[in-house]
Amino acid sequence: MAAAGGAVPELEPDLEPEPPRRGPVAAAAEGEDEEVAEAELAAELAARRSAEARRLVLPPRRRLSGRLPAGLSQWFPALEVLDVSGTGLAELGAELLALPRLHTLLAKNNRLGGPGSLPKGLGQAPVGRSLRVLNLSGNRFAEVPPALLGLRGLQSLSLGGNRLHGIPPDIQELRSLEFLYLGGNFITSIPPELANLPSLSYLVLCDNKIQSIPPQLAQLHSLRSLSLHNNLLTYLPREILNLVHLEELSLRGNPLVVRFVRDLTYNPPSLQELAGRTVKTRNVPYAPSDLPENLVRYLSLASNCPNPKCGGVYFDSCVRQIKFVDFCGKYRLPLMHYLCSPECSSPCSSASQSSTSQSESDSEDEASVAARRMQKVLLG
Repeated sequence: MAAAGGAVPELEPDLEPEPPRRGPVAAAAEGEDEEVAEAELAAELAARRSAEARRLVLPPRRRLSGRLPAGLSQWFPALEVLDVSGTGLAELGAELLALPRLHTLLAKNNRLGGPGSLPKGLGQAPVGRSLRVLNLSGNRFAEVPPALLGLRGLQSLSLGGNRLHGIPPDIQELRSLEFLYLGGNFITSIPPELANLPSLSYLVLCDNKIQSIPPQLAQLHSLRSLSLHNNLLTYLPREILNLVHLEELSLRGNPLVVRFVRDLTYNPPSLQELAGRTVKTRNVPYAPSDLPENLVRYLSLASNCPNPKCGGVYFDSCVRQIKFVDFCGKYRLPLMHYLCSPECSSPCSSASQSSTSQSESDSEDEASVAARRMQKVLLG
C-alpha cells in the first residue's frame, strides 16, 4: 500500500517460535553460553564506545541474553537511534531509562511481551519525553502495554504481528501520534476514543478480526491513509465520507456485501419517542423550566434523518440501511445509514426495482466530492 508523501510500511513480521523445553543440563550449558556471548558483546561495545555516537544497530546475529547490555548508556550517552531488532530481547530494562536523547527505538521481532518487558517509570523518565518512534512489531504483547500510554511525545507506534485482542481507550492519551500500526493481531473492535488523536495521518488495522468501524473515526481530520484489509467488515459508516484528507482506503479481503441490501428490522417507537418527534419536527417551543431535566436531555439527543426530503428525527428507534456509494467511478462501497422509519423514502433506497438506477445516481452525487479527493480505494 502506497500513500502520497511516501510509502506506508506493510509490516508482516514473523513471530519467533516458542523455545523448546530443555533439561537442566542443557539449560545450564545454554546459560553459560549466554553469559559468554553477553561478555563478548559488552567488550565489543566498550571498544566502540563513543560520547558522540548517535546511532547504534546491533545485528540479529548478536543474540542478547534477554536484556539490553549493562553499561550501554555509559558507552553511548548521546545515542538517538537504537536498533535491537531480532536479537532475542525479552525486556527493556533500566538501561533504556538512562538514554535521555533517544528518539527512535526499533525492537521488532524479539521476545518482548511478558511481565517486566518495559521498565517502570518509562513515561516519567527523560527518554519517555524524547522518544518519537517506537517499533515493537513481531513480539508477544497480548495487550498494549500501559507504560506506552505515557509517551506523550510519541509520533509513530508499531505493534503489528503481536497478540493484541483490543485497543485500550487510553490510546487517546498519545496526542502526538501520527502513525499507528496494529496490523496482524486479533483485534475485534475499535474504541471510539481512537478518534481523539488530532495528528493521526496513517492508521493500519489490517489482518485483524474487526467487524465494524465506529462513526467517530470521521473526527480524524488529519487521516490520509486507512488500511482495513483482511478483516470482517460488511459495511462502513457513512460518516467516513467526512474524512476530508483521506487519500487511500484499503478494504480488500473483507466480506463487504456485493448487492443492494435493505434491513427493515424495526422496533416501533415508544410513546415518549413519538411525543419527542412531534416536539422536534413541529418546533413546539419549550423552556428548560417547562419540562423535567431528563426530558430536556432526551430532546437534545434527537438525530436528523439523512433523507433531505423527510425532515424527520429519531431517538432510539430507527431503521438501519445499507447504502452503496460510488468511489472513483469504479468501486461501490457499502455505507450504513439510519432512517427514521421504514416508510421514509431515502435518496439511497428504492421502493421498487424501477427506482434503483435513480437511487444509485443520488449515491454517486453525494460521493462526488469524496471521489475527487480519493486517490486509491483497494478492494481486491
